[in-house]
Amino acid sequence: AVFRIELRHGTFSWIVKRKEKHFMELHRELRTYKTFLRIPLPSRTQLEDYLNKLLKMPLYRNYHMEFIDVSQLSFIEDLGPKGLEGMVHKRSGGHRIPGLNCCGHSKICYRWSKRWLVVKDSFLLYMKPDSGAISFVLLVDREFSVKMDSKDTETQHGVRIDSLCRYMICSELLYRGNVLIVHKSDFSLVGVVCFRYVNGKVYMEDVANALEKAEEEIFITDWWLSPEIFLKRPVVEGNRWRLDSILTRKAQKGVRIFVMLYKEVELALGINSEYSKRTLLQLHPNIKVMRHPDHVSSTVYLWAHHEKIVVIDQSVAFVGGIDLAYGRWDDHEHRLTDVGSVTRTLNASAEVTFNIHSQPRPFTARRKVSLTFPQYSTVQNVLWFSNRCHCILFPAFPLMSLCGSEADTAPELQADVIGLMGNTRFWHGKDYCNFVHKDWIQLDKPFDDFIDRHTTPRMPWHDISSVVHGKAARDVARHFIQRWNFTKIMKPKYRSLSYPYLLPKSHSTANEIKHQVPGSVSTRVQVLRSASDWSAGIKHHEESIHNAYVRVIENSKHYIYIENQFFISCADNKLVWNRIGDTITWRIIKAHREGQKYRVYVVTPLLPGFEGDIKTGGGSALQAVMHFNYRTMVRGEHSIISQLKREMGDQWMNYISFGGLRTHAELEGKLVTELIYVHSKMLIADDNTVIIGSANINDRSMLGKRDSEVAVIFEDTETETSVMDGQEYQAGRFGLHLRLECFRIILGAKTDPSIDVTDPISDHFYKDVWLTTAARNATIYQKVFRCLPSSDVRTIPELEGYLARTGLDRDDPARAQEELKKIRGFLVQFPLYFLSEQNLLPPIGSKEAMVPMEVWT
Repeated sequence: AVFRIELRHGTFSWIVKRKEKHFMELHRELRTYKTFLRIPLPSRTQLEDYLNKLLKMPLYRNYHMEFIDVSQLSFIEDLGPKGLEGMVHKRSGGHRIPGLNCCGHSKICYRWSKRWLVVKDSFLLYMKPDSGAISFVLLVDREFSVKMDSKDTETQHGVRIDSLCRYMICSELLYRGNVLIVHKSDFSLVGVVCFRYVNGKVYMEDVANALEKAEEEIFITDWWLSPEIFLKRPVVEGNRWRLDSILTRKAQKGVRIFVMLYKEVELALGINSEYSKRTLLQLHPNIKVMRHPDHVSSTVYLWAHHEKIVVIDQSVAFVGGIDLAYGRWDDHEHRLTDVGSVTRTLNASAEVTFNIHSQPRPFTARRKVSLTFPQYSTVQNVLWFSNRCHCILFPAFPLMSLCGSEADTAPELQADVIGLMGNTRFWHGKDYCNFVHKDWIQLDKPFDDFIDRHTTPRMPWHDISSVVHGKAARDVARHFIQRWNFTKIMKPKYRSLSYPYLLPKSHSTANEIKHQVPGSVSTRVQVLRSASDWSAGIKHHEESIHNAYVRVIENSKHYIYIENQFFISCADNKLVWNRIGDTITWRIIKAHREGQKYRVYVVTPLLPGFEGDIKTGGGSALQAVMHFNYRTMVRGEHSIISQLKREMGDQWMNYISFGGLRTHAELEGKLVTELIYVHSKMLIADDNTVIIGSANINDRSMLGKRDSEVAVIFEDTETETSVMDGQEYQAGRFGLHLRLECFRIILGAKTDPSIDVTDPISDHFYKDVWLTTAARNATIYQKVFRCLPSSDVRTIPELEGYLARTGLDRDDPARAQEELKKIRGFLVQFPLYFLSEQNLLPPIGSKEAMVPMEVWT
């Protein structure tokens, strides 16, 4: 007997063939449902619900899978339409005896397993028929292929399925039903809504809000993750917006959370990913954490997972340069100090005022107080205001200093609850940092200061990130899933069922966005990455970020604006291989020969991010990176400026500018300055094309075989009228507003509206605004602080003489204050000739010299 169940809507159909076992029981079920199908226009959902109920019944589960080609994954809408399913015998390894090849097609020569195969529109998987546990997931990629020739399959009536990651041979494939077309593609260029972030404040707030909206799953991967960081600041709601608290809250509501951390070489880095992993795993069983690579069994010592991704429900994806880690939170003010000056009104039950019955204390005096109240945690280090003392009490709040640090005996206090008006900080404990001054230590004590806030300014952090929705978010999730599943295979301790395989959601449901970040605009988006065999398990490395940078620079017509943590390029095919610097040079020469106006703006840190005292020449690691940065900009025959000078002499200055960022403040009555650390990885071209991601401009990030990276390229589809070289210009909305925000921040236009940053290539802007501001600020800072780096110092021996002369900050503080009033924004000239006569490569015998040179490039 043959029964045909066909939905009138034509969604799908199955042919059900007679089986001996359990036939009568199933026949009764089918007859019942056949009667049900006579109802006019039955819905697909009704049939799916019926079959899902059958699958939940132990009596029928295994039999129905093979009988009518359905499984637990058949009707999950987000996984895509139902496709081919059936029982197969699967071979995915080599010969039973390693090193031997079988000349025949006998099953005896290989290990074969019975598996249930499920094909979806962008992936296939197989699972164990008895338990339903997923055994492997194979993603459809650009090399996905299906072969049926016996030479390829080494078996009769079988198929061979290949992808970038793996191949699989199946025999005795039991086919029934309609075949679903599999879309063979990688990360495609799609139209989505997106938003961009300058600095960490708004970025982390939006991440926190998106995490709160999560309903199913959260993916996070970072180079470094600090569980105790606060995503919303100032901290005025207790632990509510602390990362670990948010993840715990969502896990308790059933959201599955998957975190991937870079497993560092502990002797080289102090980010303590083991502590981060242990802390997260202790929060809730729904939180799973992997670290990769395994340095015990792997030869990967030099390269790192450098991605910064947060994905919510495979619907919203944050991609950029901002780790959820200490030091990254900053706003447009780039403060150097944090002394508890934030005041905000909250709910009335959270603050206590203490009336002092002894002698009043002066406002500036600090005294230590420890108090414990019911329902509140102990509060320490409260600031005295005359004869009244204000502090904030948070439920379950960790012990930490809120204001002050000096110890003293407290007078008798009387507590009265009043309306909340209190003081708190932006950066707690390890979050207040200056890693060039001192690298992080004791990360397992997150709320212990390791830098004296009263003598040392923090190092501000300038960064860029983005968020994408819909299909692009699906692609970002797909990359995370590929890495997660690859790590699960590679590391035995992750092969248990407690670390599940992850499944990518279908693009067919990608437009059903549950949460959209406010202010998003429409663009065309494509996900880019640097990935290889060690990082993602793919056979051929991918360097699509590098290729995108080169293509965008080549095709740019008016300008490019770059912010990047490193600037190491200009290929010599020996030490440096990426072509970004050479492409910039070629594009400038092309503009010069054709008489075009063309500008290149490069903003990068004044010093690399390595601990070292620059006043004595700096550490060897810091100097090594400086060597390759300067080699790209100005030193040696391969540098950009050297190549341009050979073509056009000193006219190169009309085309390209190198800058850094610096700021100043008053700390404990003294003037202080510090560089602003540019951690961005961004390129803007012509106000209509943007690349934002985790990839630095160096070989580590760009070549694909080294550090793993993820980026996004945005091509504007919505335009608005702007100006380019004095002429009306249709600029892209996304690219234009990102460039304007960056320019306004670093040039001071946010506080001085008279500074016009609209036209990015006019002579007035380039010479009278950009170059003039950078030169004036650099001159003032050198006059006031005698700060480093400086082009006045060409060798390390010259440092002592340079620093022997004091600046206005010590000689004449009042005049120094007047000079600093002339500062506009943060932009300063890059000191191109700092230590220009010094060999900055690691000296022979140093530990840095024993490291392969590729580490620094």
